[in-house]
Amino acid sequence: MANAKKAAAPRTGARGIGPTLKNYITPAGLQRLKDEHLFLLSRERPAVVEVVAWAASNGDRSENADYLYGKRRLGQIDSRIRFLTKRIDAAVVVDPAATRVFFGATVTYKDAADLEHVVSIVGIDELDLDRGYISWRSPLANALMKSSPGDRVNLRAPAKTEHLETIEVEYAPIPMDPFREPLGAQSTPEVKRSSTRPPVCARPQSVSLE
Repeated sequence: MANAKKAAAPRTGARGIGPTLKNYITPAGLQRLKDEHLFLLSRERPAVVEVVAWAASNGDRSENADYLYGKRRLGQIDSRIRFLTKRIDAAVVVDPAATRVFFGATVTYKDAADLEHVVSIVGIDELDLDRGYISWRSPLANALMKSSPGDRVNLRAPAKTEHLETIEVEYAPIPMDPFREPLGAQSTPEVKRSSTRPPVCARPQSVSLE
């Protein structure tokens, strides 16, 4: 693997057995995870807590839609925060500089039909097939890994083996969309003591969770 910089000190697994699996990622990809983590922790979560507290003060919680939805959304946010924390803690930022294919490379290759394709090898949190961003753990990335321009490699699939040729290897910043606050997301952390009903969480536009 090319030059890699650890984003955080190594940690053991949940039960202290062995190290956490490394999460190779580009600098832009790590920043996007950090931005989402900060938004959830400092803005959306406090705002949802405010809604839940207000709803709980209105009496019977079993039939209180605002309270029930707020509690469910709070659980989803906490789950996402835990997931992002683990991914950030395990992150290994890779900034390669080589003529062979490693993580972070943008590769032009030719398939058996002489058609050229361009892919960029990124972390699993940065996968975007529409833009040609493939995971470093994918079969295609494994086939191309460590090859140089002019090398022929084999892409092994369950049905057949495809022969590919590496044409060009480039290392340049890979464009990555920054984290953007979801439209309608609850994100006002200031708690105002009044009888005015706080805005209800916007259900359809909440952050997609894994």
